[in-house]
Amino acid sequence: MAKYLVIVESPAKVKTIKKFLGANYEVAASNGHVRDLPKSQLGIDVDHDYDPKYITIRGKGDILAALRKEVKKAEKIYLATDPDREGEAISWHLLYALKLEDKKVYRITFNEITKNAVKESLKHAREIDMNLVDAQQARRALDRMVGYRISPLLWAKVKRGLSAGRVQSVALRIICDREEEINAFIPEEYWSLDVNLKVKGEKKPLTAKYHGTKAGKQSINSEADAQAVMKSLEGAQYHVAEVKKGERSKKAPLPFTTSTLQQEASKVLNFSTQKTMRLAQQLYEGVDIKGEGTVGLITYLRTDSTRVSEEAEKMAEEYITKHNGEKYAAGAGTEKKNSQKIQDAHEAIRPTDLERHPITMKEQLPRDLFRLYQLIWKRFVASRMTPAHYETTSVKIEAAEQVFTVSASRCVFDGFMSVYVQEDDKEEENSLSGELNKDSELEFLSFDPKQHFTQPPAHYTEASLVRALEELGIGRPSTYAPTITTILARRYVIKENKNLYVTELGEVVNNMMKEAFPSIVDVNFTANMEALLDAVEEGTVKWKTIVSNFYPDLDEAVKNAEKDLEHVTIADEESEEICELCGRRMVIKYGPHGKFLACPGFPECRHTLPYFEKIGVQCPNCGKDIVVKKTKKGRRYYGCIDNPDCDFMVWQKPSGEKCPQCGKMLLEKGNKLVCMDEQCGYVAGKGQES
Repeated sequence: MAKYLVIVESPAKVKTIKKFLGANYEVAASNGHVRDLPKSQLGIDVDHDYDPKYITIRGKGDILAALRKEVKKAEKIYLATDPDREGEAISWHLLYALKLEDKKVYRITFNEITKNAVKESLKHAREIDMNLVDAQQARRALDRMVGYRISPLLWAKVKRGLSAGRVQSVALRIICDREEEINAFIPEEYWSLDVNLKVKGEKKPLTAKYHGTKAGKQSINSEADAQAVMKSLEGAQYHVAEVKKGERSKKAPLPFTTSTLQQEASKVLNFSTQKTMRLAQQLYEGVDIKGEGTVGLITYLRTDSTRVSEEAEKMAEEYITKHNGEKYAAGAGTEKKNSQKIQDAHEAIRPTDLERHPITMKEQLPRDLFRLYQLIWKRFVASRMTPAHYETTSVKIEAAEQVFTVSASRCVFDGFMSVYVQEDDKEEENSLSGELNKDSELEFLSFDPKQHFTQPPAHYTEASLVRALEELGIGRPSTYAPTITTILARRYVIKENKNLYVTELGEVVNNMMKEAFPSIVDVNFTANMEALLDAVEEGTVKWKTIVSNFYPDLDEAVKNAEKDLEHVTIADEESEEICELCGRRMVIKYGPHGKFLACPGFPECRHTLPYFEKIGVQCPNCGKDIVVKKTKKGRRYYGCIDNPDCDFMVWQKPSGEKCPQCGKMLLEKGNKLVCMDEQCGYVAGKGQES
């Protein structure tokens, strides 16, 4: 009979860990938190030393009852929740919820779900770290105070269903500030001027960029400036004035942290932050692999450290030496030190075993899970490899008093780039077709002047917002994805083609928060609060000190806002649909399951309709609108609005164009247009269908 009980958070880990530990151990799951602050009230006694009032979460009674039965049978209890503040707090709550005060209770943590890591953690069992618990309690209390005091104010002044949050309000402000920058931006004109030259003995012409005069760099600000430069070069002789050879190296990237994984997965795989975290959680908790059973494929996914364990360094060095050669293995000590506080108990995100090459995993993982695993695997291997080396050539060409330049680079050793090339590093090699020197004869062919305008700052994407939050010290690895999910769910922000745009509702809420609660939406204040939470974790600040300093100011600001803030009305977005009961134009409303159409005459007229997003293309069968729909499992498809009377349905988006071969509808598939009739097989690039 099992003598020891191990309690983990997720049921997905139970089978895996039980397999590692054997018959003496029983493994059970708490399914996340078991106690929390009550939903119906603030849950923090502001009059009595800010004591939190924890209650059992609704629906967790049966889980706790089952755990209590297991506890009675066990000699020792190991609390093995996730290795971060949140996990530490869950263990602490379990201690009280299961009344374990008189039992032999130990806290264990592991950074990866592998046999070695789990067994090793038992050798290093410890007590619950109350500094970590208190840091989580402080964050929870601060977030609860902001949410429960300010959200009702937004309901009263704007509309019900809104929310304010300590981190989400700052994220919204960052997006709003960028929107203001974009709106205020005034483009400035500038020109580039290239010259195409024939090099004697070479077939390919040489293109050189305008640099300035012999006196120094010059910019071209107008067409007149460009014309003046070209006029000054009429009949001029072009000659090579200088050729400089050099070398440069490109360092291997650091292994992934939570933030950099979310950014790269967004750029390369087009994943939302939420999707990235969901898939990474699966890879961490374990995937069923033939011959091995369920194994964790990556280390813990919530980390801001780039540190790698000695064991992993050794594994990487051996793997790279064996498969790529000694000159590719960089050895240890390649990561940089982070200037900010790092949760350095964690490692960077890496594969648990490099021998599980992505190619061997491809058949065993669903497509998106495989793509994320491959990204993590390649990035980690690359991070332990040597830099890439380039040979550079810089040529200065003179004509009259004007100077043009040509820069070229050629990769002489690919290093880490043999395994992994970052999205940002994809650059075309522009090597010179022949050897240029001062004796090279150049003949003028043509000028290529081009007008340009300076561009406003780019709209935030999920990836660039995560980078901004991290750089500003706002939030922690576990908060980025839920923060973005919340502001999208509240419709403060909408996402179109990856870009985040503020809605009218978002602007209203942001302006209200800036006016009434300037410190809460202040970037520096929020970053300082994160630093204070880190100080609680280190044991240098008491958590109630932070909370007791914060609440009175918040309380006063809320009371003032209740008196001073004006009521704001936001009109519902009108649709083209007419209410068949009363003739009014129906409006788009948001319910728990998404958008729907409702009559604005509510409560007299209660007529509603499902909302379908039209794509501007007519059904080829009946001529009515094609709309975006979803299956019960949430997969998107395109169907006729007149379903079930019309059964038109396709998985790819209809383009509205007809196939030139058979006349049927062409569908969009990536950057191609394909005929919906597979027997026809017609394919064209977008814009080439004619």
